[in-house]
Amino acid sequence: MTLLDIKNVNKHFGGLQAVSQVSFGVQKGMIKSLIGPNGAGKTTLFNLISGNLPLTSGQIFFAGRPIHGLAPYQIARRGISRTFQNIKLFPGMTALENVMIGRHTRSRAGFISGMFHFPTARKEEDTIREKSFELLQLLEISQYADVEAASLAFGQQRAVEFARALASEPSILLLDEPAAGLNIYETAEIARLITKIQSQGITVLLVEHDMSLVMDISDEIVVLSFGQKIAEDIPSAIQQNKEVIHIYLGDADA
Repeated sequence: MTLLDIKNVNKHFGGLQAVSQVSFGVQKGMIKSLIGPNGAGKTTLFNLISGNLPLTSGQIFFAGRPIHGLAPYQIARRGISRTFQNIKLFPGMTALENVMIGRHTRSRAGFISGMFHFPTARKEEDTIREKSFELLQLLEISQYADVEAASLAFGQQRAVEFARALASEPSILLLDEPAAGLNIYETAEIARLITKIQSQGITVLLVEHDMSLVMDISDEIVVLSFGQKIAEDIPSAIQQNKEVIHIYLGDADA
């Protein structure tokens, strides 16, 4: 089943064509990666999928329904969640509190009931706290639940960010360079956590520059260059693709 379907997507910034006629699908349950040199259009494409930028033209379907033109919060409610290259946690809040914020799209209690601590609001907050702690357990960082985010190691902060993104109960998780700034051991741990997330039935679309991580965990890879798709295949085929080697890896003899 095609969960996310990108059809002839274009994005122009004035005279700059950031994404040009890009089409591909993401099958339910897979880990699919977007790779390409800086400026290839990877993060722009993420912003188009999540509604942070409007399309110039083209269509994006999620679970068979169009999502292009929807606001980011509407897309999140449909079941798409994302992280960003730069970690965006609230540093003065605990790991658990950061994850709880991610449940806001699923909460039902209104402002008034929350302000006056009505029983329904208190019950919902207890449920949100419980579900958020379970996500910290899933990502094996529950021991840091009461630690302020600013005091956590970089790799632990990334795991908290994953947990917060999962708190909205997405069907697909968009990860924008999750290994950025991590050392080799932290990167290996993040790769393990991504595959663990997949094992929970969550589809993953990944933008990443670390080729070892990409090749190890991806089911399929899409390669972008100057906003255009130049290849789409399984990792072993991408490694042997002469155009990819030439354009992305810079092999002049390819």
